[in-house]
Amino acid sequence: MDDIKYGEILMPGDEETQERQEKSVRSKFWPTLRKAARYIPFSRDVVAAFYCALDPQTPTRVRGILLAALGYFVMPVDIIPDFFAVIGFSDDVAVLTLAFGMIQSHIRQEHYDAADRALANEPEAVKTA
Repeated sequence: MDDIKYGEILMPGDEETQERQEKSVRSKFWPTLRKAARYIPFSRDVVAAFYCALDPQTPTRVRGILLAALGYFVMPVDIIPDFFAVIGFSDDVAVLTLAFGMIQSHIRQEHYDAADRALANEPEAVKTA
């Protein structure tokens, strides 16, 4: 794991890369979160980041960083496979933590409100995704 360059994982990428990441994140986010929720102590922040990344008002660079981090989170194959309980999500947690540190001020209260609704399984929250 010494050769992992988390900064490279979080590169925002060009518009085409971001569109591809967004499509992947939209389709795989909820199933992955359901599997990982008990291993990630900040699930609310992850869901708020999801809504921030999909918000067209979020600056392009911030969206790119979030989509890259969430894309890594939903990838079926990564540095440490997620099927290893607890430790399998440790690399995902590291990438997400780094991304949050870089963009935390851009996750607004409305993103947390949407996350709270989604985590409470309110149907209208999932429709916005």
